[in-house]
Amino acid sequence: MNKALSYATRRCDNLLRKKCIYSTVWREFFCTPSVQALLNQLESQAKQCALPTPKMTENGLGHREKVLNMNTMNPNVKRVEYAVRGPIVQRAVQIEKELKEGVKKPFSEVIKANIGDAHAMGQKPITFFRQVVALCAYPDLLEDNKFPDDAKNRARRILQSCGGGSLGAYSASTGIEVIRQDVARYIEKRDGGIPSNPDNIYLSTGASDAIVTMLKLLTSGEGKTRSGVMISIPQYPLYSAALAELAAVQISYYLDEDKCWGLDVSELRRAVEAAREHCKPRALCIINPGNPTGQVQSRQCIEDVIRFAAEERLFLMADEVYQDNVYAEGCQFHSFKKVLFEMGPEYSNTVELASFHSTSKCYMGECGFRGGYMEVINMDPQVKLQLTKLVSVRLCPPIPGQVLLDLVVNPPRPDEPSYATFIKERTANLEILAEKAKLTEQIFNTVSGIRCNPVQGAMYTFPLPYSSYSNHGYVIRAMCSHHPLSLGFGQRDGTHHFRMTILPATEKLKIVLENIRAFHKRFTEEFS
Repeated sequence: MNKALSYATRRCDNLLRKKCIYSTVWREFFCTPSVQALLNQLESQAKQCALPTPKMTENGLGHREKVLNMNTMNPNVKRVEYAVRGPIVQRAVQIEKELKEGVKKPFSEVIKANIGDAHAMGQKPITFFRQVVALCAYPDLLEDNKFPDDAKNRARRILQSCGGGSLGAYSASTGIEVIRQDVARYIEKRDGGIPSNPDNIYLSTGASDAIVTMLKLLTSGEGKTRSGVMISIPQYPLYSAALAELAAVQISYYLDEDKCWGLDVSELRRAVEAAREHCKPRALCIINPGNPTGQVQSRQCIEDVIRFAAEERLFLMADEVYQDNVYAEGCQFHSFKKVLFEMGPEYSNTVELASFHSTSKCYMGECGFRGGYMEVINMDPQVKLQLTKLVSVRLCPPIPGQVLLDLVVNPPRPDEPSYATFIKERTANLEILAEKAKLTEQIFNTVSGIRCNPVQGAMYTFPLPYSSYSNHGYVIRAMCSHHPLSLGFGQRDGTHHFRMTILPATEKLKIVLENIRAFHKRFTEEFS
């Protein structure tokens, strides 16, 4: 970087720091007109002073342009954005490092409220799950009397299904067979006896990997024939990022904040009709319970969505990773598959559905194991062969993640020694989450100038602070109060929501909420 541009950057950063904004990445959102004019002037001078790129010399020495550069790389990748781990989070990590190095700040710690990582926030793992994983990873522990017999039996059963009796061996690309069988039995029990075929189960590296794989299958065409995929706004950034990478068309449909982020089929119709002018709608993605909005869809809503998908010939993708996270009175999780089959053969024999689940959420929170599954319904047999081929390219999902998934779908039974502890831990985790969901809604709604819908399920709230100031500015300045929040989830024009998790320990969550309350008061007084 030449001297003029270097000076511009330092000058801009110094001015921004006086406003308690710590990231140069977002400077364009917050510079005053005079600062922006200074930056533009200096950057213009920098371009004029810039030296041309050195050419290759005759003897082959000197600078050579990189084969892979910003002009030659895949242009779709440059369009990818993933706010959950974006610049705000990166700056928060940097602030944490500075605190550890002794840099003085107006706070002593960073409390992360931006990501659904339960264990990072202090949630304890389920004992039985970790016991079995430990036994599988180090089978010599099977001789240790500290482990209960049911954990040992479960570990032996899983190891017998692994190549060479080791977690270090590859599995089939679709996953270990006995685990897929256990997943099918879990789905049957969850859905009241509706059959599930293990051959329709694909184990995956968390739900995200399966979702992206399915989007790859759905993407085709060019110009007006490009595949369009309907995603909710607000949305989870995985979907918009994957569609950008695949050069597919994002078809946005808006959830109704005034109806607790409800889904209205009339909005789906508006979105799909408008999209037909520039793409071919192929799929409809639903997140239930919702991320980032925390709503739980009613059975009637799910029926309406299934009818809509049937009428419009859309492939349904049901992201159900928060299916155990339901807190609000009167709310209940209904799987799309269960409702589909209870609507009768007219729908159950025709509507194509892929549903997803994960070990990363619910009461488990085992994000790091990257375990998950996908069940496909009514998929064309030839396409299913292509799906199997596609997942084979990655050889197999992580074996420890598959083991963890098996324990989620096949936990201790009432007649086994680990059952009482398992139920106690599971219940405690869900009760604490329910308590924090209610606490978050209550405190936010006592703040003048913030509106927050009930957190019916999942792990997040999506409040609206009334302000004409950019929500980027709001969240960056909130981070200076040591609470990284999240942007990039999409919303209606003119609104400035942010996403916040309910995962920090209860006492720390109270600190976060009270500090945001105080911050919002200061912020509105400054910018009113």
